[in-house]
Amino acid sequence: MTFLVFIIAIVLIFDFINGFHDSANSIATVVSTKVLSPFAAVGLAATFNFVAFLVFPLKVAKTIGSGVIDTEIVTLQLIAAAVLAAIIWNLITWYLGLPSSSSHTLVGGLVGAAIASSGFGSVIYAGILKIAVFIVIAPCLGMLMSYLITIVVLHVVKGHSPFGVDKHFRRLQIVSASAFSLGHGGNDAQKSMGIIWVALYAMDKVPRDSDPALWVVLSCHAAIALGTLFGGWRIVKTMGQKITKLKPFEGFCAETAGAA
Repeated sequence: MTFLVFIIAIVLIFDFINGFHDSANSIATVVSTKVLSPFAAVGLAATFNFVAFLVFPLKVAKTIGSGVIDTEIVTLQLIAAAVLAAIIWNLITWYLGLPSSSSHTLVGGLVGAAIASSGFGSVIYAGILKIAVFIVIAPCLGMLMSYLITIVVLHVVKGHSPFGVDKHFRRLQIVSASAFSLGHGGNDAQKSMGIIWVALYAMDKVPRDSDPALWVVLSCHAAIALGTLFGGWRIVKTMGQKITKLKPFEGFCAETAGAA
């Protein structure tokens, strides 16, 4: 029982680190365009990361909980190895200011620990393939959607003054950044829910077909929101300034595509 509490604690620590690591992705553009200060942007992201549990069903939690590795071979030691590996990698990339996905890091940790523990047969390859495909497709779809939205926006604002366009899109960018943060909270907090559910299942605390309990849902969203409040300033700088310079309407297009 004590080790189970330890597992839940390190999963919530991972979720906290995810908050200050990945949330920078959702606020970088709104900071880069100077629509919001870093402090205000972090507060906005934290709020929408937390309230996301009111919007999204728990499909991602179920995928992580039972769609990546065989739940019958899961032990608390395996989960500890996977989560600690993900935490270490997240801290390394945060220190170096490198944008990376906490979600994919966690999946990789689970797969690696499962293979080391029970061999390649313990991996659910259909689930891994689905995740791997979206690792490749998601950036391409985001780029395509952002391109198309930008073309439409440029057509709509054609002939208007740059000052007027920026004024309107500064407001709209707050909406798009909020939507992006909502999606981040609804997606990434569920990864931690799935891991906690697996740990509880491994200890026969929950039935196989159950959903994560409300305390699991709330604690995971609270952890990611608190992590967001601490901010990922190194990554904000990289995402918001070193990759490309953005105007408010470009930031709106990028965030809208990412949220979708």
